[in-house]
Parts: sequence; structure tokens; C-alpha cells
Amino acid sequence: MTLLKITDDNRKWWVLAAMTGSLSMIMIDQTVVSVALPRMQQDLGMSVTGAQWVVSAFLLSLASFMAVGGRLGDTLGRPRAFVAGVALFALASAVCGLAQSQAQIVCGRVLQGLGAALMQPASAAMVIGAFHPSERGRAMALYAGISMGLMAMGPLIGGLLTQYLSWRYAFHINQPVALWAIVMTFVARPTDRPDPQAVNWSNLALFLLGLPFVVLALQQGNDWGWSSPEILACGGWGLAMTLIFVARERRSATPLLRLTLFADRTFAAEAFLLASIQGAMTANVVFGSIYLQRALGFSPSRAGASLLFLITPVLVMAQISGRFYDRRGVRIPAVAGSGLIFLSMAYQCLALRLCDFAWIAPGLALFGVGIGCIMTPVNTDALSRAPNLARGQASGLIQTTRQVGGSMGLAAVGAIFGHFAVNGVENGPALINGLTAGYALASLMVLAGFVAALKWMKGGRTEHEATTGALPQAPPEG
Repeated sequence: MTLLKITDDNRKWWVLAAMTGSLSMIMIDQTVVSVALPRMQQDLGMSVTGAQWVVSAFLLSLASFMAVGGRLGDTLGRPRAFVAGVALFALASAVCGLAQSQAQIVCGRVLQGLGAALMQPASAAMVIGAFHPSERGRAMALYAGISMGLMAMGPLIGGLLTQYLSWRYAFHINQPVALWAIVMTFVARPTDRPDPQAVNWSNLALFLLGLPFVVLALQQGNDWGWSSPEILACGGWGLAMTLIFVARERRSATPLLRLTLFADRTFAAEAFLLASIQGAMTANVVFGSIYLQRALGFSPSRAGASLLFLITPVLVMAQISGRFYDRRGVRIPAVAGSGLIFLSMAYQCLALRLCDFAWIAPGLALFGVGIGCIMTPVNTDALSRAPNLARGQASGLIQTTRQVGGSMGLAAVGAIFGHFAVNGVENGPALINGLTAGYALASLMVLAGFVAALKWMKGGRTEHEATTGALPQAPPEG
């Protein structure tokens, strides 16, 4: 009965349980939907571009609103923002599950992105705020590790639901998870000190008129043509609005986003490293699946199972690196992890031409080890560098940078791949030449992140206060 009683000593674990449930919902949703997409396309009569928008609409919405979601959490209170985001995500999932047309499901996916943008920064900030600095690496390792483990099960869950029930249940499974997260939040009652500072609505309007159009241009460049009027208009307009937004934010007494966080070189380096790694990882997963199915002749299920060579090391190393961060700080795992990912991408550039998965698998495993070294320590340290009242903004900025990095990486590698593989991606040499060139670019992106980590990241653990004000007592060693 003691375990079920909320006390000051165990409240942090109840908070962690609630927040992990919400992140798991977001992570599972991404992989479950990818498996259900072909059946969804068939039932709703969607075009290939329409099917792509089922994925792109969520990512565009999430990347565009993540930083704003973090700011609203700091202003309105993170528990409120979190519960609102979870409820919106659950409602949007119902819209997707009941959709009868392409327009309806795309609208539902946009709403899912909005819900995720509200809940994810708030959840990460509340986990960081609930734990003593010496425990944060371990807590974030559990927060991310459990969610990534469930994400790895997503293709299996989605395949079973789609095959034996309906693709619609790939969305409906979110409702019980959302209910769990909301109930656990009310039970745990995480402590919070919202920032009463008013939201700068004019700057918010500029932000929403800027970044979404930049991300849209990056995502649609290959489909619409990089020199097309639509892409030039979207990119030019979005960039202009974003620059005006940044200029106004720097002069504002009540900024929407605390861009001064980037004045901390370590925080800026961490954001840049995560963006470069996310770009390489997104490209590796998407185009790696194309390679496995088209060059090696793998079935979709076998190609999905092959990704376990990448995902399993991430799950293991996330726990190890989280505990290492609690003792030694962020620099060593960040430098080591980015170095391993660079070596992995360089190795895969050579192994692709052998057309043998036995040679590809070590590169995937090495990539997974590198990701596992980086994600928990770098995310934990970045959030710990922000004071409590700005922690939601820090989380939003970090996640926005990651998502934009993923979009840019995928777009850049996709452009190179398309250049080599145009006029028939089924052709073996063209496919491999395109992937090799794309992976070479991805390796250079990771190398830039490695240099940033080596030059600007500091050793040692960051010790900003927890949400409660005074630091919670750390458990005794051993």
C-alpha cells in the first residue's frame, strides 16, 4: 500500500510514469501509422502524394508548433498544457480513426501534431523538474528508453491491428493511453511554478506565418521542384517572416521564445548536434528501408525487423549513457556518440555497394550505439541548463531544432538521391549511387555536429534547480 501512496519521496516516480505514457503514445503513433499506410491509402482512395501527407502533416504541425507549445506550458502551467495536449491528441486520434476521406485524416493528423507540440515539451520539463540533478540522467533514460522500446514494437502492433482488425485501430489505441496519462497526472499532481508573463500574441502570429512555411518548403521541395514558384514563394515568405520574428523577439520585453538560451554555447552546440543527428537518422531509416526492399529484395516486414539492429543498441546504450551523465556530464558521451555515428555513415557508404545485409548490419548497430550515447545525456543537459521557468521553452526549442533538422536532412539526402536515381529508382546502380551520395552528405552533417560537440560542450553535470525550488535530496550512492 505504501507504493500506492503519493509522498514527497515517491512523487517523482509517479510523474515519470505519467510523462512516459504520453511520450510513448507519440512515439508508437509514428511507427504504427507507417505500417498501416498502404491499407489506409487503399480504403480512402488516396493518391501517393496524399498518403505522404498523412505522415508529413503530423511532422509539419509538430515541428512548427513545438517551441510555441513549450512557451505556453511555461506561461499557463505545464500540467495544464500537458493535459490539454493529451486530450487534443486523443480527440485528433479519434478523428483519424473515423475519417472517411483524405482531407479528414490529414486534418486529424495536423491536430495530432498540435497536441503533441503541447504535451511533449511540458512532459520533458516536468520530468527534469521532478528529479535531483544527480538523478536526471537515469530518469530521462527511463523516460526515453521505455518510449523508444514501445516505438520499436510499433510496426508489429500496427501490422497485427491492420491485418486482423482495421488500420483505424492504429489510431484508436491512443485513447486508452491518453486516459492513463491524464489520470496519472491528476494522481501525481506534479509541482509547477508557471511564469505569469503574458504571451506576445503579435510575435506568435509572426512565428506561425514563418516557420511552418519554411518546413513546408523543405518537405515538399522534391515533389514540387526546388525551383518551382510554389517552393520559392513558401520558402521566401517563411524565411522573411521568421527573420522579422527573430528581430522583434530580440527587442521584446516579453519574448515568445527565450532565444537568449542560445547564448550558452553548450546549449547551442547541443541543439545543433541533435539537429544534425536527427537529419542523419531520419535519412538512414527512410532510405535504408528503400535500399533493403529494392536492392536486397526484403519484404516490408523483414525490412522493419532489420531495423532492430539499429533500435536495440539505442535501448541498451540509453540506460548506460544516462547513468554516465549523472556521474561525468555530457561532453564525453556527446563526442563519442557523434564520432561513432560518423564512422557508421562512412562505413555504410562503402557497405551499400556489397548488397549484402551481413555487411550492412554492423553499420546499423554502430549507428544505434552512437544514438544511444547521445540522446539521453544531451537532452538532459540542454533542459538542465535552463532555469525552471524557461525549461518548457528550452524543451520546445530543442525539439523544434531536432524536427527541423530531420526535415532538412531528409530533404537534402532525398534531393541527392533523386538526382542520381531519377528515371527509375528500381535500377540497381542508380539506386546505390544515389544512396551512397546521400549517405556521404549525411555523414558530413554528423561530422559538423561532432566538431560542435568537441569544441563547445563542457564536461560536468549541470545543476539548475528542480521545480520545487530547493534541490531534492539525492539517493545515497550504491
